[in-house]
Amino acid sequence: MMNRNIRKVAVLGSGVMGSRIACHFANIGIEVLLLDIVPRELLPAEQSKGLTLESKAVRDRIVNTSLETALKTNPSPIYSKSFVKRIKTGNFDDNLKDIAQVDWIIEVVVERLDIKKSVFDRVEQFRKPGTLITSNTSGIPIHLMTEGRSEDFKDHFCGTHFFNPPRYLPLLEVIPTPHTKPEVVDFILHFGDKMLGKTVVLCKDTPAFIGNRIGVYSMLAVTHLVEALGLTVEEVDKYTGPAMGHPKSATFRTADVVGLDTLVNVANGLAQNAPEDEAKGVFQLPAFINKMVENKWLGEKTKKGFYEKVKAADGNSEILSLDLKTLTFGSQQKVKSTTLEATKPVEDIHKRMKVYEQGTDKAAELFRAMHYPLFEYVSRRVPEITDDFFRIDDAMRAGFGWELGPFEVWDALGVRETLTKIKAEEKRLPGQDGEVASWVHEMLDAGYESFYKIENGVRHYYDIASKSYKPIPGAEDLIVLDHIRESKTIWKNTGVSIIDLGDGIINCEFHTKMNTIGGDVIQGLNKAIDLAEKEYRGLVVSNDGKNFSAGANIGMIFMMAVEQDFDELNMAVRAFQNTSMRLRYSSIPVVVAPFQMTLGGGCEFSMHADFVQAHAETYMGLVELGVGVIPGGGGTKEFTLRASEEFKDDQIVQNTLKDKFLTIGQAKVSTSAYEAYELGYLQKDKFAITMNRARLLADAKAKALELADGYVQPVPRNDIKVLGNQGLGIVYVGASSMREGNYISDYDRKISEKLGWVMCGGNLSSPTEVSEQYLLDLERKTFLELCAERKTLERIQHMLTKGKPLRN
Repeated sequence: MMNRNIRKVAVLGSGVMGSRIACHFANIGIEVLLLDIVPRELLPAEQSKGLTLESKAVRDRIVNTSLETALKTNPSPIYSKSFVKRIKTGNFDDNLKDIAQVDWIIEVVVERLDIKKSVFDRVEQFRKPGTLITSNTSGIPIHLMTEGRSEDFKDHFCGTHFFNPPRYLPLLEVIPTPHTKPEVVDFILHFGDKMLGKTVVLCKDTPAFIGNRIGVYSMLAVTHLVEALGLTVEEVDKYTGPAMGHPKSATFRTADVVGLDTLVNVANGLAQNAPEDEAKGVFQLPAFINKMVENKWLGEKTKKGFYEKVKAADGNSEILSLDLKTLTFGSQQKVKSTTLEATKPVEDIHKRMKVYEQGTDKAAELFRAMHYPLFEYVSRRVPEITDDFFRIDDAMRAGFGWELGPFEVWDALGVRETLTKIKAEEKRLPGQDGEVASWVHEMLDAGYESFYKIENGVRHYYDIASKSYKPIPGAEDLIVLDHIRESKTIWKNTGVSIIDLGDGIINCEFHTKMNTIGGDVIQGLNKAIDLAEKEYRGLVVSNDGKNFSAGANIGMIFMMAVEQDFDELNMAVRAFQNTSMRLRYSSIPVVVAPFQMTLGGGCEFSMHADFVQAHAETYMGLVELGVGVIPGGGGTKEFTLRASEEFKDDQIVQNTLKDKFLTIGQAKVSTSAYEAYELGYLQKDKFAITMNRARLLADAKAKALELADGYVQPVPRNDIKVLGNQGLGIVYVGASSMREGNYISDYDRKISEKLGWVMCGGNLSSPTEVSEQYLLDLERKTFLELCAERKTLERIQHMLTKGKPLRN
């Protein structure tokens, strides 16, 4: 495994999955050869240009069109537009010979065994021995694809089922055959985890593998319960969404996005290919789904499914929902539930499951009718689809976006006490009798009361074979704050916990709503730096939340501004700035590990760290202008400093100032960590990227330890070149042009000029070198002036009530 390197990959088939898999390999720096078939007919546009079927543009039309379509999708499959050059396109007839130069061949053609076999016939002509060869299939038995293949092909072949979209859904199922060499499986598991950033789940070669077997069962179970419980489409999606720990798209909205035809195909495949499945009746489709398919109401692809978007008489759009009894569309009805109201204040997902289960309305009834048969079903799939039940939980979290997998939910409800409820559940699903697998009873009889436990900060699972707890493979390499918070917290307040990570490194964890930054977080960060400077070697700033930080607590700023308490607001902004400066100039190294939303103050803290260990999916930006202020926690100062470092001749000075100014002025937010670098939020040699979110904290700790050896405390800067009136002229002309073109409002123009005032160092007659503190004072003064403006208060109030910035 250690001697195998992946430098170049061939992706055979450029459809929805193939083109996006190619993009994700390009994301991690690998050259990709993307191939597809040669067209059989000319398009009218090609004929008008005098092209023939032998023209290269025609021969590569299918692959190029597919890639262009993928690159136009939102969200994008590529981290940076510059990475597209890593993908070379071609066709099977002219370029298949080039697979002799690649290290991994991934087949992603249509889901027909005969076509896949014909592709492999051709692959064998050019593939060099030892090259990895895998198939991205969602359900075709992997072992059938090896029939007639050479021994070397069989040795290096397995299934690699990426979930769509490959960049964003972390699940990668790896399905070996009896012929696959163990070292090949080990390598793909390792590569998928470390390099592709995937939750890699080892599966058996069974129908639909793990994710779709359990996921489609769960979705279809709901369709069988709808009539029995008298539920509407709106009710189901309200009850089975975030409150239950599932994505916002819940059940029916997910079916519309995936495509009802896709769901039906998987269900039919399971009904035919899993004859021994006791619950195979669940895969028999209800009448209303069959009728929808007949009507071609397949979801988003046909503009009509369980929901339909229409234009009302007033010209506004409205999303209608399907009445499952009459199969007609009508306006959505408001859904109310006392159980959902009871779950709202319960942030801990494990505790929320218990509250949900104990409700007395339809929502709780559906929860129980869904989960009790699900527990029965998943327990009886072991060892059929996997020997280790934790892989089922991994697949459902990574592939379907569940916060907890089924065994984790069962643990939250209590394994033993739930058994009688499973048996007593009246809403039986087809073929299920309320009996769980015998190994669950054996586990409980042996005195083991849960499927999982935490021991010394490492998660363990109940191993059925040895009848004992074992560490989840690889868990010892990870740092999970949830697993060590109780025993390793050394200080905390309402917004922060400081946790000892070991080896002289501590972590400062935010746990406010959306991880917003207020006085408690500022206090916690300063306390963490104090502790680290006195007793430890370094500090990491990160957390286990859904987002690193949504920025400063806007509500707190609004209240102080409304009450005209500008002395208090001045102190709060100064404290924020001082904290940013302490992150940079403390006597110990500070590593910030951001992920997902990293906005406003979260971005400013990252910009002031010694090093940023960012997850690839980091959406970073200084967005303050959207609410009528400038970055006030050191962000404006920092961009001015970075512009100064790039100044050379006059032209570069002007362009650099313009680029930095527009990044803040247009509130640009990166779509990846790589783009955060391109926008200037991250600096060369001062950041690294972790592909797998689960590894982010461990990587950040390792970097802090590396920096701690021989760390030299930096010195505040006094040599920042600002342009004074020379730069202000550029800013004012630009803002005036934008206003005259109606791209911005009068107030936007005013904010832009205020931003330029700070970035140019104020009213200076000529370019001058100033200190960081000089710029921080200008930044703070301007921030306070803008907070006093009525329009700023209106924007903040709009954001607080509507959840998004207002431009007027």
